[in-house]
Amino acid sequence: MRAGGRVVNAAGGNVATITSDGWRRSPAVATFPAAMLTLLLNADLYAPESRGRQHLLLGGGRVLWIGAEAPALDAHLGVTEHDLGGRRVIPGLIDGHVHLTGGGGEAGYETRVPPVPLTRFTSAGITTVVGVLGTDDVTRTPAALVATARGLEAEGLSAWCHTGGYHYPPVTVTGSVRGDIVCLDRVIGVGEIALSDHRSSQLTLDELLKLAAEAHVGGLMTGKAGIVHLHLGDGARGTGLIEEALRTAEIPARVFNPTHVNRRRALFEEACALVGRGVTIDVTAFPVTDGEDAWSAPEAVERYLAAGLPPERITVSSDGGGCLPVFDAEGRVREMDVGRPGALLEALGELLARGHGLERALPPFTSNVARLLRLPRKGRLAAGMDADLVVLDEAGRPTDVMAGGRWHVTDRTAVVRGTFEGAEA
Repeated sequence: MRAGGRVVNAAGGNVATITSDGWRRSPAVATFPAAMLTLLLNADLYAPESRGRQHLLLGGGRVLWIGAEAPALDAHLGVTEHDLGGRRVIPGLIDGHVHLTGGGGEAGYETRVPPVPLTRFTSAGITTVVGVLGTDDVTRTPAALVATARGLEAEGLSAWCHTGGYHYPPVTVTGSVRGDIVCLDRVIGVGEIALSDHRSSQLTLDELLKLAAEAHVGGLMTGKAGIVHLHLGDGARGTGLIEEALRTAEIPARVFNPTHVNRRRALFEEACALVGRGVTIDVTAFPVTDGEDAWSAPEAVERYLAAGLPPERITVSSDGGGCLPVFDAEGRVREMDVGRPGALLEALGELLARGHGLERALPPFTSNVARLLRLPRKGRLAAGMDADLVVLDEAGRPTDVMAGGRWHVTDRTAVVRGTFEGAEA
């Protein structure tokens, strides 16, 4: 294409403009201008609590008003109306554990998982993501993770990340965990730091406490989450180091955030015991086969709620873009799979199929995550909150997805695509 031409995506929007100097970035999302005001009529609203039949007025990327009676608006305002006909509307899902730059690499360079594109999230009803590094925190870096998060933000998603990776001392951009949290807008904590895993740095209690103190103080200075997001492996030590930390340190329990706690049934019981101390646990929506010593995410959530534990202290994440390896006794990869962002919505759908209402099933995917991560405008639908929402069909599948007040998916079709989705090298 000649200089001065335009690249147009499948939905007819301009992705970028080519000048004589090369590429001049023009985010894909900017080519789909949102109406000044959007009125959603007759929504069966779950905010995540059930609100019944409601109308929502949206503008400037926020929810401006919600009410049971449709407002009379001046036609000169240019309001775009959508009658949802009683379809269910829920907050956009928040995926608190995603390998945005790709994970893997544990069985050779060719096993490095590629980055996750925009529509893998939006098509699954995910409007907010938090990126992590895993085993490979050498060729994958926090700087690259921050850049990827900012790229997704430019394409219309809300994206944050943690600094560090599996290992200690953690890799950082500024030279310290506290410095990254304070100085880098997208960084909200440190992780996923590996415990009870042969791929970890075999962390000591003192090292864990130093990490937690750095994260906590960084959070205090900025109002960010300031958590230590902890990968729990299959090792026999389980949650032992976290239990020691809670017994011996003054650091608030909320700072310690273990994930993958459903990978072994006994580990899940240990993690549930931490909840009474003030810890929020994260279960992973990975595949579980019949007879496996693990709980699926829906089974874990169901057991957690049935036990009468605090309903706000459990979250669900996808591990999207992460490698899901199975190791032999010598630590070599025997087989592997890749985490899918879509597993998050599938887990929610399974909870509904098990008879749990949306009001009970939604918080671990929405408001609980926002609470833990201190994202005050996320996870709920109310006046002043971000206009991140999903419209569901009768079967609980997303038909339309809005992120930041812009429709990314309409009639089950992604109308906003990542800048390079579908491009050939």
